[in-house]
Amino acid sequence: MSASPAWSDDRVTTLSKLWSDGLSASQIARQLGGVTRNAVIGKVHRLGLGGRTVASTPKGLSKPSVRRQPPPAAAPAPSRPPRPHLVAIAPPPEGPGLVARMVDLSPHACRWPIGDPKSLAFSFCGQRAEGRYCAAHERLGTRPSARWRADQDPVVKRALAGLA
Repeated sequence: MSASPAWSDDRVTTLSKLWSDGLSASQIARQLGGVTRNAVIGKVHRLGLGGRTVASTPKGLSKPSVRRQPPPAAAPAPSRPPRPHLVAIAPPPEGPGLVARMVDLSPHACRWPIGDPKSLAFSFCGQRAEGRYCAAHERLGTRPSARWRADQDPVVKRALAGLA
């Protein structure tokens, strides 16, 4: 194809009519000649013609009719013993001292977030804390072994030795 022709008023009118008739961008490009499918799509979007109620389908193709038959009668499944219901253990309810906003926390208050930050019910623990969290939340949020050292870890030793 040579350089694409400019979009004259006649070509834009033809494009609009063909698009509203439900032709695909490829079909319109073939009818207009000298433009690609992508050029047609771009012009359609620039003109704001995007919303068609019926999706375009290539002419000559129709959806095959499918006859639905009821499924054959299946033998009843062997009875299984009922599965026990698994009950999720909920975290203990947070006690008094809930603080709704972080700016309202005192310097020695637990900053453990409670709930979904996007929810109106979101809050912070607010209990007395020595560090960032109260004793209960400190146990939940930290590793039991705070004395981990890379030079003592067997996995790290093997990786550094090239054996991993």
